[in-house]
Amino acid sequence: MTPVEIQRGDSPIVLGLPHTGTYLPDDVRADLNDRGRGLDDTDWHIHTLYDGLLAGVTTVRATFHRYVIDANRDPSGASLYPGQNTTGLVPLTDFDGQDIWTTPPSEATIEARRQAYHAPYHAALEAELTRVRDLHGVAILYDCHSIRSDIPFLFDGILPNFNIGTNQGTTCAPVIEATTRDICAAAEGYSSVVNGRFKGGWSTRHYGRPAQGLHAIQMELAQSTYLAHEAAPWRLDDRKAERLRPHLGSILAELASLAMTLKGTA
Repeated sequence: MTPVEIQRGDSPIVLGLPHTGTYLPDDVRADLNDRGRGLDDTDWHIHTLYDGLLAGVTTVRATFHRYVIDANRDPSGASLYPGQNTTGLVPLTDFDGQDIWTTPPSEATIEARRQAYHAPYHAALEAELTRVRDLHGVAILYDCHSIRSDIPFLFDGILPNFNIGTNQGTTCAPVIEATTRDICAAAEGYSSVVNGRFKGGWSTRHYGRPAQGLHAIQMELAQSTYLAHEAAPWRLDDRKAERLRPHLGSILAELASLAMTLKGTA
């Protein structure tokens, strides 16, 4: 098992896919309880949802599950949302606040997993962003995510369909946020928000360096937009997906087009 899968392209867009993997090493599976082995907090089918939407796009996908280690968390363990319920570098609970381990990992185990999984994923992601920036003078990381729309442990009420994160506008040029926002707002039958509950994870915040020609934006989709039900067996609803995909494709196409206007700009 390789911790990261890379598909190289020549577009200025790089898709980050840190949470679609379902691989569990045997020792991790043995230490999870039955609830943890259900892998409920996966970004189900997101790599399939984005597949083929933009010619030449580069994708960097973690193959391991976030319960092994979360590729979208600060490797130091610092919280992305201080004072709010969230999950950490190696989650101890699921998104409902329920324990997922019979034997929680030690600090030494977490460090070993960081080196074996987290570090290779980010080495690959940074290398691809650098390669793409060298090609075009600019690279845009579009970090792909999804989550159940109703999780009281994490947020009040029902989550909007499109949740755009730019860490309060700091991780990308304003036109990237505005373009994404406008396409989502114009999508009939869908709701959207910018920098609401989800403001961008560690990848977005770490790689979003507009002054260096690296822009990053996170898209957190409500799973109700493309799953038959937000529960096991987490089946993709083809009709919902086909309705959603053109809007996602429009975002990627517009970002790829405007990327060439961003050379040397913050």
